[in-house]
Amino acid sequence: MAVTAPPVKAPRQPLPGLGLLRQAGDMFILALSVLRLMFKRPFQVREFVEQFWFIASVTILPACLVAIPFGAVVALQVGSLTEQFGAQSFTGGASVLAVLQQASPLIVALLVSGVAGSAICADLGSRKIREELDAMEVMGVSPVQRLIVPRVLATVLVAVLLNGLVSVVGTVGGYFFNVILQEGTPGAYVSSFNSLAQLPDIYVSELKAVIFGFVAGIVAAHRGLNPSGGPKGVGEVVNQSVVISFTLLFGINLIMTAIYLQIVPPKGG
Repeated sequence: MAVTAPPVKAPRQPLPGLGLLRQAGDMFILALSVLRLMFKRPFQVREFVEQFWFIASVTILPACLVAIPFGAVVALQVGSLTEQFGAQSFTGGASVLAVLQQASPLIVALLVSGVAGSAICADLGSRKIREELDAMEVMGVSPVQRLIVPRVLATVLVAVLLNGLVSVVGTVGGYFFNVILQEGTPGAYVSSFNSLAQLPDIYVSELKAVIFGFVAGIVAAHRGLNPSGGPKGVGEVVNQSVVISFTLLFGINLIMTAIYLQIVPPKGG
């Protein structure tokens, strides 16, 4: 009597988006691990200082070079609009608020994720394919505490300081182009800023910088820990980290701006 083999079941296809959710969960777990290990001794002071100096050295000059024309464009555009409505006296306040709340954090996000994040991702990815991270785990050393925590903290600190620098440079650039090219008055520029700006505007700008730096560092570290395919895979995860960071940071900026405008009333409102 012939024995028939049982039917072979087709392999179950993974659900669409399951890999994306898994990566998001792994990234969230890594962020929690970094927050927990920040307060665990010993803290890698030397690694932190080296990473801070490296990130600052590669972002300060591009930040200044980007902030000057960005502030000028904002000042020229706002000045043109206020002139059409006959409100030239508010040009300074409107342009400075635009630079402070939106332009400065976004410039910091682009530089930190594009320059610092890609460097962090490439460094960790190369260590991963050389099995250095696996060797550290075998020796009982946590790669997250030893390598990732100092890099994330350095990224956050550089982002905060860079945000202040970009705000100052962008404001000075906007002032120069408004006063020189649009024949504005220095007194009106400064007085309009005093009448419209308030301290929460600075607070939310710095808070954005902190969150942007943390997210950029976490995304870069996560993708650097998961390369595939040797050196070619390292290049791929670097590109992925930049794209993911840009997407997340612009989305976070939108959410934070919407919440801020609902919570904090405008000055004089």
